[in-house]
Amino acid sequence: QVQLVESGGGLVQAGGSLRLSCVASGSIFSIKAMGWYRQAPGKQRELVATIRRGDSTNYADSVQGRFTISRDNADNTLYLQMNSLKPEDTAVYYCKASWGTSAYNIDSWGKGTLVTVSS
Repeated sequence: QVQLVESGGGLVQAGGSLRLSCVASGSIFSIKAMGWYRQAPGKQRELVATIRRGDSTNYADSVQGRFTISRDNADNTLYLQMNSLKPEDTAVYYCKASWGTSAYNIDSWGKGTLVTVSS
């Protein structure tokens, strides 16, 4: 099992910055990839950024160049640095870990942290 706890959300003005954190616990060694997703009111959950073993990253077009995903393996923490925030970035941000072995894969989710960007 992998447990995830997000933090760092809040209210920020357009153009501002926030850094989200996600602390992982449990079967850390089995994590294959981690990512940030978001869900705005009335919309489906969407991918924001992912990072895999070897530190390869992937970003949604809407955040490319503004957001940076990173991780600290020593602290089992995933980060999302968000700069130049826009009102359309307002959403609940969720951390996800994909873990398991070559035989199976399980996705674990955190409970989310709310980011509100005012215009």
